[in-house]
Amino acid sequence: MADSLINRIMSGSLVLQIAIGIVAGVALSLTSPDTAGSAMLLGNLFVQALKAVAPVLVLVLVASAIANRRVSHTSQMRPIVAMYLVGTIAAALLAVVMSTFFPTTLALQTAGIEASPPQGIMEVLGGLLFKLVDNPVNAILSGNFIGILVWGVLLGIFLHHAAETTRQMLADIADAVTHIVRIVIRLAPIGIFGLVAGNLAESGLSALGGYARILSVLLSCMLIMALVINPLIVWFRTRTNPYPIVLTALRESGVTAFFTRSSAANIPVNLALCERLDLEKDTYSVSIPLGATINMGGAAITITVLTLAATHTLGIVVDLPTALLLSVIAALSACGASGVAGGSLLLIPLSCGLFGISNDIAMQVVAVGFVISVLQDSAETALNSSTDVVFTAAVARKAA
Repeated sequence: MADSLINRIMSGSLVLQIAIGIVAGVALSLTSPDTAGSAMLLGNLFVQALKAVAPVLVLVLVASAIANRRVSHTSQMRPIVAMYLVGTIAAALLAVVMSTFFPTTLALQTAGIEASPPQGIMEVLGGLLFKLVDNPVNAILSGNFIGILVWGVLLGIFLHHAAETTRQMLADIADAVTHIVRIVIRLAPIGIFGLVAGNLAESGLSALGGYARILSVLLSCMLIMALVINPLIVWFRTRTNPYPIVLTALRESGVTAFFTRSSAANIPVNLALCERLDLEKDTYSVSIPLGATINMGGAAITITVLTLAATHTLGIVVDLPTALLLSVIAALSACGASGVAGGSLLLIPLSCGLFGISNDIAMQVVAVGFVISVLQDSAETALNSSTDVVFTAAVARKAA
């Protein structure tokens, strides 16, 4: 009986479980504030688990993805990849603009934790350069995600020509770490229950106001990206009305991705849609799986908005050059987001590090992301997955 219950919980809807955790946390904070304050321990344990798995996850996933990459000889892939990258950077820039006009303050435990804000773009670049050449072991121990990314890329490049067994072993390790991350994320409802209960017991219902505001900024960015920016990119490429393909992709790919919350799981849906659209098979059979990995406009929005919310909460002033640098870093980080639900949230500490924000605070921002992930992650995946089809159709149709 116990095993059956555990299996049902582990295979159940994470979105529903997180929603239940949020409701239970609110209810406990209203009925028993003292008990709710003690429940914060569960949230802190969840945050610590995230801090433990995130550095290893980034290192092995990036190294494995590059080492096992397959090169396409299709000439149409180059413009599609270019659109993927332009779209992701545009999404990050849009997030900077929206965060500037609608700044958000989060309920974070900042007592006793100091941030060392940079004095300008040169200090940011100097700190970035030193993080790039950090020792890999120290990078993992200290949560230096920029250094971890560099080592992951370098290992992947040089292991690309290694023996097949070596690359397979790296892929197996990445798969094993991904399974560990999935286990940690399955604990999100319990951790979020503790975080919501503890934060509300300490800050009252005003804490929910911050969540609602930042969620509205995130969803607004994603809607603008899907209905305005992406169509503009397609129009510049094709000089034709982009909305028929945009709306078709949102309806047939975006809706499914909204509920699966996984770009990888939505690949078969996108391939079938491309076939119905009569696109070139040699193109979409490569571009769709590739898009599930590097076309991450929604993830770039999430990383940028939550990072700038953290800077606003801490009173760090972000100038325009630094904000532009953040956009580039967010876009590059988004391309390395893992395929598991909430994968983009685990890359927030990387961009927070640009502003001297400690890993302790950054992981609290990640936890806030999980609180709002009931809608945020679903909308992010819907944007990412539907955009794969939109950009593929723009290039394949033009050449047809």
